[in-house]
Amino acid sequence: MKIAAIVPAYNEESTIGSVISALKSSPLIDEIIVVSDGSWDRTAEIAHELGVTVVELEQNMGKGGAMYTGTCHTDADVFLFVDADLVGLNRHHVASLLNPIINNRAEMTVGVFEKGRLMTDLAQRITPFLSGQRAMTRKLFEQIPDLKSRGYGVEMALSLYVSKHHCQVEMVHLPNLSQVMKEEKRGFWKGLRQRLRMFWEILRAVKL
Repeated sequence: MKIAAIVPAYNEESTIGSVISALKSSPLIDEIIVVSDGSWDRTAEIAHELGVTVVELEQNMGKGGAMYTGTCHTDADVFLFVDADLVGLNRHHVASLLNPIINNRAEMTVGVFEKGRLMTDLAQRITPFLSGQRAMTRKLFEQIPDLKSRGYGVEMALSLYVSKHHCQVEMVHLPNLSQVMKEEKRGFWKGLRQRLRMFWEILRAVKL
């Protein structure tokens, strides 16, 4: 069973290095693919320096497009998707996400933050189905239509599909893990606009 970690990244130079290092520390992962989704900062450069596969998209395709593109660059049987702005990721989190699939207990796992930061813990407690930390089989991923065009709605699309088709899904806790909020990365107003765009794309995924 070959496992690829896929990291969609848009201007995440401050955190991409630590995320890659955590993924490289896991003996379960065979390949790491960073998809730089139209980034103009040092995201792709840092990923290249750390020796992982880097796919550089000239234009921003959105999260769904970046995730889909990453899967097209590997023949892995299992995909581990993690956000590029995580803080505190380690190999134990990786194992928690992958072991249920390796042991044939689940077709998909969804990671939920706990004991990290109050705001990110609360957000995932309210909407765990929107988590960007998840692992799944290639077979399942390839069954889900139109992921390439879902943008920030990709996690909602994944969650709706597995619920509708009664797939085996396991929620796993990810202690002491959090992520940088959009308002912190982009500044308050730019971050807020990006968050509103995210909510809109999530609502579109519900309607589709």
